[in-house]
Amino acid sequence: MLTEHFLPTPATDMGSCKRQLSHGSRSFYFASHLLPSVMQQAACGLYAFCREADDLIDEGSDPRAALDELHGRLDRIYEEKPLYLSTDRVLTQIVHSYQLPRALLDALLEGFEWDASGRSYRDIDAVYDYSARVAGAVGVMMSVLMGVRDAPTLARAADLGTAMQLTNIARDVGEDARLGRIYLPLDELVANGIEPEAFLRNPSFTPELGRTIEQLLQRARALYIRADSGISGLPRKYQPGIRAARKLYSAIGDQVAIQGYNSVDSRAVVGTNKKLGLLLSAITLRQPRELASNEPALTQNQFLIDAVVNAPADAPAVTNNMFKPRALWMLDLFETLHARDRNPGIARHR
Repeated sequence: MLTEHFLPTPATDMGSCKRQLSHGSRSFYFASHLLPSVMQQAACGLYAFCREADDLIDEGSDPRAALDELHGRLDRIYEEKPLYLSTDRVLTQIVHSYQLPRALLDALLEGFEWDASGRSYRDIDAVYDYSARVAGAVGVMMSVLMGVRDAPTLARAADLGTAMQLTNIARDVGEDARLGRIYLPLDELVANGIEPEAFLRNPSFTPELGRTIEQLLQRARALYIRADSGISGLPRKYQPGIRAARKLYSAIGDQVAIQGYNSVDSRAVVGTNKKLGLLLSAITLRQPRELASNEPALTQNQFLIDAVVNAPADAPAVTNNMFKPRALWMLDLFETLHARDRNPGIARHR
């Protein structure tokens, strides 16, 4: 048990949260140099809690007990009675400053639990259920930190998170299979002539597997396009960061396609020059004003949107300079959360 020998302050608490980031994702190194501060304060505190939740569930011997502990910590956070942990104190300030609905954090924890239990997904609707928790929730939380709470924009934010998760699944088919996991829809594998258990015993690429991956990426592309109207509707200062996320992740899917949808024998990587060009274009090119998408949210994401829209409308203004959100925090958070269910060594060094 930690014994504190000094009175904690917001600065020391935030310093502790920042140290959590020292082993985080390196995939978007250039973003920290080219775009406004990747690791801003509110995102940092949220990241730290998510990282601790990730480790407790994934690395402990009893995921259910870890989940119960985390829900207990959230109980105290939402009662404004956080435990001694600096991450909990910082998250308490965040959730009450922004009126961050608890359902979003609960959904993320549930997604972690599904990973720890080795769940597989029978069809695309089940994949969307998983993506809503580990990715759609992140997109919606990001929107709340930007002050966005209207249903149409939240729906597009959830679309973007889901598209990013589908891209990650398509990219990591081989890596997942070698760890005994399949995130592709099982019914589509079978329809394409692939027996899932046999594939796990001997992960190898076939044209039939390529068709399954292509189908998933087609869905991701459609969701990226839907998300564009949400980006164009954001406050202008946040658009470059979200545009960068969209460009970088969709480029990963493009690279999978260039490799013939073979993500078993090699992992699709966007080259440095390409990544740099995408980031520069995200900064220098104004997002075209897209026609607002009237598409309803994915059914699986609707509960996330409802959690925000149905929350009390009188959110207090954020006056504490400790919490000045910047959109690109999502890049590092999302990538690291995704990495956590692969291999602990990999997850710490991406």
